[in-house]
Amino acid sequence: MAKYLWRVSYSPEGASGLLAQGGSARRAAITEMVESVGGHVDVCYFAFGEDDLFVVGDVPDEVSAAALAIRTAASGAAFSHTVVLLTPEQIDEAVAREVTYRPPAQLS
Repeated sequence: MAKYLWRVSYSPEGASGLLAQGGSARRAAITEMVESVGGHVDVCYFAFGEDDLFVVGDVPDEVSAAALAIRTAASGAAFSHTVVLLTPEQIDEAVAREVTYRPPAQLS
């Protein structure tokens, strides 16, 4: 399964729901949502700043990640940004892979 970081910002309506239900209830709802597509939540942290919440977990594939993003956006309660996370070993594999590439400066 692929590992993801979800950066979440609440709308005013979402923040009101958080005030009413609390952080633990929100974490439980997020965990239930991710598990409903066959995934797993590793950590869930609330934060100060541009993002209100960070969630790290995994889901089976990109379609599952897209389903979560669409449902979150459709609710209007939160705005989510999905980031694919790679292990150091995956980067080792990527840098070892042969790629044909010509930089723009070498257009001759």
